[in-house]
Amino acid sequence: MPAPSSTPARTGSAPHVGLVHAALAVGGFAIGTTEFATMSLLPYFARDLHIDEPSAGHVISAYALGVVVGAPLIAILSAKVPRRTLLIALMTVFAVANALSALAQSYTMLLLVRFLSGLPHGAYFGVASLVAASLVPDERRTQAVGRVMLGLTVATIVGVPAATWLGQAFGWRYGFAIVAVLALITAGLAVAIVPQDRPQRDASPLRELGALRRPQVWLTLAIGAIGFGGLFAVYTYLTATLTQVTRISPALVPVVLASFGIGMTIGNLVVPRFADKRLMRTGGVLLLFMALVLALYTVAAHNFLAVTLDVFAIGLGGALGTVLQTRLMDVAGDAQTLAAALNHSAFNVANALGPWLGGMAIAAGLGWTSTGWVGCALALGGFAVWCASVLLEARGRRAV
Repeated sequence: MPAPSSTPARTGSAPHVGLVHAALAVGGFAIGTTEFATMSLLPYFARDLHIDEPSAGHVISAYALGVVVGAPLIAILSAKVPRRTLLIALMTVFAVANALSALAQSYTMLLLVRFLSGLPHGAYFGVASLVAASLVPDERRTQAVGRVMLGLTVATIVGVPAATWLGQAFGWRYGFAIVAVLALITAGLAVAIVPQDRPQRDASPLRELGALRRPQVWLTLAIGAIGFGGLFAVYTYLTATLTQVTRISPALVPVVLASFGIGMTIGNLVVPRFADKRLMRTGGVLLLFMALVLALYTVAAHNFLAVTLDVFAIGLGGALGTVLQTRLMDVAGDAQTLAAALNHSAFNVANALGPWLGGMAIAAGLGWTSTGWVGCALALGGFAVWCASVLLEARGRRAV
């Protein structure tokens, strides 16, 4: 059951809902661009700051750590802050942190500002999802969340290549600078378009922490942390697999990467229409679908057309994130903000777990395609947690 009592009261009339969703998606576009483009810009800032590439990789880890730390911390401390105000503040901080990234003159400074850049990430997506869902009927909540997430998926198709091109043509600093501009645009759109609201009178950090006492919140987060790890296990080593196993020209690698982004975008447009009617069933089907296409990756990786189609299918499975975001709205009770923000902490756990296990398989001599089997196992692990969640919910209904 949805938790309507957690929706903050709105104090002004809302403009067209689609405009609000589009404004929130711009913020997702900015976040997705900086998160993924940093990987492609790594060789350039490593050379400019006179550090080796493994050390430069810690810059990416610093951002991920910021996401994991910032999501719950900001959600708890901002319990009494109106969501519109919080969105504006988060995007302003994000803009400043990315501008400082563009100006960083040392490795230490870049590490620090990338950590700061990650802090608003999870809280922004969590709050933006709640705002988007609050503007539509309950039966369309997942579609609303999916529209916000479209910004992130479109970033993998448009934003990342654009930021990478800017970095290559004019210097890596421009890749971060453009993200700062996008963040400021989002803050401005939030001021102009997002309706004003006020938090509930009994909102408090302690109430937000109440989400951590709910087993279904933890189970939903575990589904994402484990089940989503399979996607990252494959994606992290995809470029190397394409050159070493598929043996395609480096010029064709972006084609396969684009198929992943296109799959994620279509998934977030189509899957929520089913999820709004059968949320948990859709999540279970997605996990099994992911297990299948990740297992097929081990065979498909030997052929360019096959691997392109399979990576597209893996991208479709990325809609699981939208499904889990809505699931958290249902199980978090009156601790909506913390639960929604923690969803992105869980995904960053997946972003660490999948590549780590995939790397172990490769290092053990199982080959580049072994990441597909690792991914399949993680997707099935997520499905096992999904089964536990469904059984616990059914037991609760029988007990009532």
